[in-house]
Amino acid sequence: MTGFWYFLGDLFNGIFKFVPFFGLWFNKFLIVVGFFAFFAWLWYMNKNKEVTKWD
Repeated sequence: MTGFWYFLGDLFNGIFKFVPFFGLWFNKFLIVVGFFAFFAWLWYMNKNKEVTKWD
């Protein structure tokens, strides 16, 4: 399991080395992706209105 977390950390370190090259465009891209993901999740939850009872 430790190998997975080291792999994930190395992956993000590699990604973040390219972030200064993109500048603010990377932040705007992440905001737009998050915006669409949020509304896609709301649409999906509204479409599947199954209620889970916790009795």
